Amino acid sequence: MAIDLNTYFDKISKLRMIHRILIFAGSVVLIAGLYIWFVYVPKTGEITAIKSELDRLERNIRLARVRANNLKRLEADLARARGDLKVAMKLLPTTSEIPSLLKNITKLGNDSNLEFLLFRPEKQVSKEFYVEIPVSIEVLGSYHNVAIFFDKVGKLDRIVNVVNVSMIPIKELSTTLKTSCKATTYRFKEGKKTESVHKKKK
Repeated sequence: MAIDLNTYFDKISKLRMIHRILIFAGSVVLIAGLYIWFVYVPKTGEITAIKSELDRLERNIRLARVRANNLKRLEADLARARGDLKVAMKLLPTTSEIPSLLKNITKLGNDSNLEFLLFRPEKQVSKEFYVEIPVSIEVLGSYHNVAIFFDKVGKLDRIVNVVNVSMIPIKELSTTLKTSCKATTYRFKEGKKTESVHKKKK
């Protein structure tokens, strides 16, 4: 059934002003309600869902960045630790390298024009991760040659500490000195020995 709009508007125009205002207000409310129900509410829900997803993605990105930074830091720490281990392994010889190291120290003394009176390895001292290997040394030579010898020992790749140095002229006004000292080098503990030490502690 077709609606004659002209007849409809004629009827409205004949109504009192208050009635026309009420009809207009009702129409506005109806249109607004339809807009809110069919357009605004669905869009609001969609916007809320999108915003929640955006917040979730931003949180994930922040977590990923933190994890990436931590991973980079851990990788850098690991690389640094590996480098430190290589340096330590170079400075502390293994058991099989000790004889050649002691022989090298003797050669440095001979090359410095020193005469060895004593070169005696002492009892080794066991520590938690390494072993001290002290050697008692007595040599004859000038102060200058002894200084050269100590300098060469200090420049070795391996750690060798020289302590308890004593210098005495072999006779009055002599430039030849009898020098005694203790040279201590170190080595890593072997794996099996380290395990046995830990078992004893337990």
